[in-house]
Amino acid sequence: MAQKFGNGRWVKEGFLDNRMEGIVTGQIVFAAVGSIDFLLAGNFKPDLAGRLIRFRNAKFEEDDLAAQVIGDMENPQLGSVNLISFDPHPNLAPHPYIEWFSAGKQHYRFELLPGEAWVVSEGDIDELNQESLRIRSSYGGRPAQRPPSEDEPEWM
Repeated sequence: MAQKFGNGRWVKEGFLDNRMEGIVTGQIVFAAVGSIDFLLAGNFKPDLAGRLIRFRNAKFEEDDLAAQVIGDMENPQLGSVNLISFDPHPNLAPHPYIEWFSAGKQHYRFELLPGEAWVVSEGDIDELNQESLRIRSSYGGRPAQRPPSEDEPEWM
């Protein structure tokens, strides 16, 4: 099954940047493991495509169990976007949903409450530009691709 990060409570805050076509860069802070860099192939869904988003989880918990469950999470997370949207399903109320596959064939996802994620305004983008550039430069600028479908990952 997909790692859901303690029903989202192990996700503290972060940002994801899809302003470069076909690439999502970012950084997310998790319980027990701290800050993880992201470089993923793919794009946000049309409601967010080409944008930079930030999020902060009001339900975050630093939890000993998190170290046991996600303590070996790869850093950086290189892989591919599966679904990143503020409106992920027509039969559900709109809410932030973030799902990806790592290059190590792990499947991850988390959901947040409406209002816990937002599109970064033009005036606030400057502070994250350098961080996005650092992440792209540090990991070769191109993310690893999602494993082929015959090697479908084990849901963690």
